[in-house]
Amino acid sequence: MSEATQAEARPAEPAAPPVDPLADEGNRQRLEVAKAFAFHLLKGIKQIGMYRHNEAKYGEYLQKSHEAVRAYTDSYGPLTFKVEQQNFLLFDQELFPEETNLPFKFWRDGIRQFIFRQGLRLDELVTFTLVALSDVDKQGEDTVAQLWRAPLDHLEYVVVEGFHVEGFDDETVKVEVDKIINFLYQRLRSHSDDFMRFARVSASDLEIKMEGVEQVRGAVITGETATDDLKAKMQREIAEEENSRLFPKLVAGIFQVAETGVDDPGLLEEMFLQLLDALLLQEDFATINQIVLKFAAMEDRPNMRAMRELKQTFLSKMAEEQRVTRIGDVLRAGRLRSPQDVSRYLLALNPSVVPSLLNVLETVEHPEHRVLLCDVIAEFARSRPADVVDKLSSERPQTVRDMVYILERAQVPDRLKLFARVLRHKNLAVRLEVMSIIARGRSNESRKLIAQALKDENVQVRMLAARLLPEYDRDQAYLELLFHIRQRDFRKRSSDERASFYTALGSTGIPAAVSLMQQMLAAPARLWNRRRVLDEKLLAVHGLAGVMSIQSYKALQQVVDDPSQPPEVHSAARRAVAETRRALFGDAPMKTG
Repeated sequence: MSEATQAEARPAEPAAPPVDPLADEGNRQRLEVAKAFAFHLLKGIKQIGMYRHNEAKYGEYLQKSHEAVRAYTDSYGPLTFKVEQQNFLLFDQELFPEETNLPFKFWRDGIRQFIFRQGLRLDELVTFTLVALSDVDKQGEDTVAQLWRAPLDHLEYVVVEGFHVEGFDDETVKVEVDKIINFLYQRLRSHSDDFMRFARVSASDLEIKMEGVEQVRGAVITGETATDDLKAKMQREIAEEENSRLFPKLVAGIFQVAETGVDDPGLLEEMFLQLLDALLLQEDFATINQIVLKFAAMEDRPNMRAMRELKQTFLSKMAEEQRVTRIGDVLRAGRLRSPQDVSRYLLALNPSVVPSLLNVLETVEHPEHRVLLCDVIAEFARSRPADVVDKLSSERPQTVRDMVYILERAQVPDRLKLFARVLRHKNLAVRLEVMSIIARGRSNESRKLIAQALKDENVQVRMLAARLLPEYDRDQAYLELLFHIRQRDFRKRSSDERASFYTALGSTGIPAAVSLMQQMLAAPARLWNRRRVLDEKLLAVHGLAGVMSIQSYKALQQVVDDPSQPPEVHSAARRAVAETRRALFGDAPMKTG
């Protein structure tokens, strides 16, 4: 669509000479305090840019800027300044001492005014700064969307979508947009009970504020066929409006109604529940989390008992089985757009939701999504482990593995006693995985469980226990492994098991282990014990391969260079040298004698 307009000029009345706001001493003082805020803000931004990895220091970098803005708001009320392409303006004076790209991001996205209100917290200033520094291409959201999603209770902003008259260039059309913005903002901030008053601003109201602007009359609307590109653009804008903007605007409107008070709390509750279900269908967990945060912010205000009750009702409805099942449908469907938002949703619920989460976990196959659910359940299991413990007796190996992971992550007391019971599970894969999880604890109790597994009836369990034991106390592991190696029945075990024990013995890395392997390699072979000595030398090579040190590398190289060693030992030593070299030096070419 396009417009053809005819402009009729009205005779301009003599304009009064402009009043210099800086003629007032109070305004000059305000400007100085605002400039101090901008100076320290710019300095803090530069420090954050240099030390972006040190997130814990962000508040410290912006501390002086926060003190300056608090000093302004405590003395003069809200700090309101205009946004230009290269600077912020107060009383038409630039606040930043030098040009910076900071204002341009806000100006580009349509923000024309910021209002910092009394009580601004340091974390709010940090959030504002991080939004200003964010990369829109990587974030996927413009600064307006990021500011809306951020919990900024004491910061407001005014956005202009656009202002254009068809047929006139920018030099011809001189519109005092700031006057219009200020007027509309005043209507928006009205304290009357008529909260919809802002929607009834008429053209005659604006005309009063647009002095010196030609009046546009006689608009003629002409039709034009929409092109395919225009149709595609409109479809994208509609989809973006539905997916990214509609629900946030709807949430803001409902909370505005809630703040003014309603006669029928049940009606307000029904509105929020319908909104909750709509957001779940859209998989918009971020907006749901924002609703919970707004509830938390409002319930601390005076005379907000009804809001506290509404928050509890909203959370209880979030935890109902059909809604938790809906989350399970999302987790089963494919990759999540924002896994952290799903985690925040679930963590906001009461621990009584654990049985429902466990049922959902049974149906989810995607590994990352299972881990997400397990991490959430682990947080609840700290205070409510019984539901998880009951699942340890499940016949499904995957369920048992998940429960062991949850109990270990939650650090549930007496969990090792429960793990000892699981180590007797009939499924070998479960037992092996449980042992690996137990070993992550690095506690003395878990070490005892691993040491007991050296006597297990299954060879794979014994081999894994031997490999895990040196990850604890190395000296004690050396003694325990050596004890089992010197048992009479050890020679009757399979060659793979004996090799794994010697590799574990060598992985302790203590000098006694290396010395033992060297003695075994130096032992002479006799006619009556040739087979036994050969086996021991091969085991010694396995032991040196497990050490993975420069000393063991040299010892293995000596074996390779020793012509008196049997061919089998030479071959095993060469492989061990290659493995050790790759572990120590990478894939550089190897030279052997």
